[in-house]
Formats: sequence, structure tokens, C-alpha cells
Amino acid sequence: MVCVSCGKELADGAVFCPSCGAGQPKMKLCKHCGQQIDAECVICPKCGRQVEDLPSGQPQVVINNSNQNVNVNGGRGKRCDKWVAFILCLFLGVFGAHKFYEGKTGMGIVYLLTAGLFGIGWFIDLIAILLKPNPYYV
Repeated sequence: MVCVSCGKELADGAVFCPSCGAGQPKMKLCKHCGQQIDAECVICPKCGRQVEDLPSGQPQVVINNSNQNVNVNGGRGKRCDKWVAFILCLFLGVFGAHKFYEGKTGMGIVYLLTAGLFGIGWFIDLIAILLKPNPYYV
């Protein structure tokens, strides 16, 4: 173990440094990387892996990386067909027809007034619509 104050080597379990007299926090070794960490750590700050069970009062963290096309609004989102949106964007995209189809009236008006955001927004939307699943939800 190493003193947190002066950096000199300490005996395992030392409470005070014999060189500088500084108090030492309780430390333990990570089960995965072997680095010295604080005794109350649940996740190792060095390697990021969990070293202890979570305390009972803490909520469990669930990471969902499924990336599935699901309607998170409980069925209330607008279902749009990819090919209808693409055809509208291809022929009437500078007027914002695809934005009105998706129910994005505000962006439709912006596209109408700026000729599809000066053609750049129209071109980007063509590519973005092709990359969407069919059907998609807005």
C-alpha cells in the first residue's frame, strides 16, 4: 500500500503513515485489476468493474442496449411508411411535404419558407429516410 499524502510504501492495513503521520483511508484491492481502491468502493475507478454487491438501499441499474424499433409512447406515436415519406421528400421535399406527413408542422413551415433549408436539409432528409426502418414511428 502507498501513503496518500507522501507516496511512501506502507504495511498492509496501516492506519497512519510512519513517515509523515497522515491518516490513511481504509483501502482494499480490486478483484479484477488488483489496483488499490477505497474500501467502500462498489465499482473500481481504475477498471470500471463491479467489485462488491450493491447496498440494499440503492436502486438497480438496468442498461438496455437492444436498439429495437419499438414505439415507446405506448401506441400513441404516428406510424409512418418509409417509402411514402421518401417519395414525398424526393419530389416535394423542398416544400416540406415529408415533414407535414410525419406530423412535424413547424419544421414543414420552415422547409416551406427556406426551400428545404436551402436544399441541404432536403438532401440530408433523403438519406436519413432511406436509413430508417419500415414502418417507423414519429
